[in-house]
Parts: sequence; C-alpha cells; structure tokens
Amino acid sequence: MAPMHEILPGVHHWTAMRESIGALVSSYYVEAAGILIDPMLPQEGLDAFAGLQRPQQVVLTSGLHARDAGAFADAFGCVIRAPREAASRLQGRLDMQPYSHGDELAPAVTGLEIGRLAPDEYALHLQIAGGAIVFADALNHYGDTLGFFPDYLLGDDPAAVKRALTRAFEGLLAEREFDHLLFAHGDPIVGGGKAALRAFVKQQGEP
Repeated sequence: MAPMHEILPGVHHWTAMRESIGALVSSYYVEAAGILIDPMLPQEGLDAFAGLQRPQQVVLTSGLHARDAGAFADAFGCVIRAPREAASRLQGRLDMQPYSHGDELAPAVTGLEIGRLAPDEYALHLQIAGGAIVFADALNHYGDTLGFFPDYLLGDDPAAVKRALTRAFEGLLAEREFDHLLFAHGDPIVGGGKAALRAFVKQQGEP
C-alpha cells in the first residue's frame, strides 16, 4: 500500500490491496472537482482527507470498481456515479446515478465510453494540469510497461478485443488533449502520457 500523495496540482493518488483479486489497485481524488475515482480506503483511512475539500461524488470507471464506494458515500454524503451500462452488473448493490459517453460529471471531468472489453468499460478525461486520461481495465501500467490484461481475462477472442481497444486508444489520441495517464491498475504516468500511449498503439500494429 502507498499513502495518499499529490501527483498533479489537486490530484491525489494512493494504492490499497483489493483482496478479491489479490493485488494493489489505484484510487484518485480530484480535489477541485470533488470527485473520488474508483476509491478504496487509503491506509490513513478517512483522515487522509482532513484539510482537503470535502468529496462530492464517487465516480466509477466500471461496474467492476465498486470497491469502497459505499463507505465513502456514507462518510461524506457523496453521490455515486457509474456508467449507465454498469447497472445490470451492479444489480442494485449501490445507489448510483448513471452517466453516459460525453457527460460532464464535474467541471473539467468528462466520461468516455471505451466498451470493447465490456459494455461498462469507460475512461475519464480530466482537463486539468495539461489533461489526463483515467483508464478502468482497458490498459494497465506496471513497472515501465503499458499493457493489456492476460488473454484469459479478455474473453473468447482476445486478439479481437485488443484490436478494438487499440482503435479506441487511437480515438483518444486524435480527439483529446492530455499529458498524463492514470490507471485503476498500476502506477500513473505523470508527463509524457500521450507519447507513451501513441508508442503503445504503434507497437500493436507491428508484426
């Protein structure tokens, strides 16, 4: 686990163990927008937010990332937002408000449908500090490597899923301004994120 720390002006990151998958996962708090992204409780507990603007919303990038959303909603009175397509996956386990592609969830925060991997696979575009893309499960970053999850997690035709995700990344590169990449799984890339994603997309097209 890593304690909460500021990685960009007003953007806080921390990691916590997700027992259901046996791995550390990343969470974020975008203070100016008042949004917690895919949050788990940090090692400092709710005291980590003392002195910061009170969180207003929990935003899930996927229905798979409910994590500790309910605990944050109870503690801060947050609204929980999740992709519209996540409703069937969540099956009423959370009192959530749906969002769709292109919705502005808070000032400078836009929901982006990725799909391909699952109907409720989304990303977020943060128009702050040069811009950032927040990924759910479409892409991870461990060590110095961007990557897909293993084939056995990508359905019956992993190659087709990877091609479709790569096309989605091409759309992000063409349509969105960003310099940072934030991940639910893995360490954020602060600075040079667009170049890193472009290199990854190019690599997918190489034999």
